[in-house]
Amino acid sequence: MKKILNDPFAYVDETLEGLCLAFPQYYERTGGGGRVIKRPGLARKGKVGVVTGGGSGHLPVFTGYVGRGLLDACAIGEVFASPSVEQMVDAMRAADGGAGILRLYGNYGGDVMNFDMAGEMMDMEDVPSTTVRLADDVASAPPAEAAKRRGVAGMIYAFKIAGAAAEAGLDLAGVTRVAQAAADACRTVGVALTPCTVPQAGRPTFTIGEDEMEIGMGIHGEPGVRRGALRPAQAIAGEMLDMLLADRPIASGQRVSVLVNSLGATPPEELFILYRDVAARLTGAGASIVMPLVGRYACSMEMAGVSFTIITLTPELEKYLLAPAECAFWRV
Repeated sequence: MKKILNDPFAYVDETLEGLCLAFPQYYERTGGGGRVIKRPGLARKGKVGVVTGGGSGHLPVFTGYVGRGLLDACAIGEVFASPSVEQMVDAMRAADGGAGILRLYGNYGGDVMNFDMAGEMMDMEDVPSTTVRLADDVASAPPAEAAKRRGVAGMIYAFKIAGAAAEAGLDLAGVTRVAQAAADACRTVGVALTPCTVPQAGRPTFTIGEDEMEIGMGIHGEPGVRRGALRPAQAIAGEMLDMLLADRPIASGQRVSVLVNSLGATPPEELFILYRDVAARLTGAGASIVMPLVGRYACSMEMAGVSFTIITLTPELEKYLLAPAECAFWRV
């Protein structure tokens, strides 16, 4: 294992400390053990709080998207591990402006269980909350079992759109409705070329041949749907788009946004080569692409690979997608 670190078991806390030192205008630590990142200062009175939580190792997800027009707070666990119930409660308290809390997070067992318990604890404090779970990874379950799918890079769109709706003054029911519509409109698929290494484990999360790729692999190394020889960018993009469009067809005239996302080690040049093929395919089918995103938005440590996310836009979703927002990693 080659990593630049001190103590592997201090990896998360030192990361969060450095993040807040570098960007105090966006991030502030709070909660037991400092495992909650929130917007600096007090929660805005009368605004719905939008919170998330998840394991470390995915920056900018989850912590990085705390900011104006985005998230209000985020609970952080160890690398690839769920935060505790107590940390999620701390995040909800930090985001409480008196208008209720939306819990917006990926569909993983530990996160679901702990956030449900955190919501019950906040109910006892008379703080209402709702839940929207991202389940956008088409490779992780068939359409008939879509509720079992993992939440991956579609979270970026949901964070942005829900955060804008809350910033605009919608009530808890309205923010929840908009967030659910965004989650339902997202589809994602990824391809991995190399594994990553969790610092505390000190070994790769999986093994793959030097000349191989795996379509559909999850962001923690969960098995994909096909492993085979590495192919040219155009062929990779074509196979990934085939999976996305088979799951949610796009009609001529549809407005969409597209995220071509590095899983960590894939450089921008390769992402733009892929986006070239994605844009040609979608516009060739008559779709209009709104605010495409190309870069590192949801990583898996140093994994080489890429994910594609497509969100189909209604006028309301597009309005909130384009609304102003700002954090250390993204500005609209």
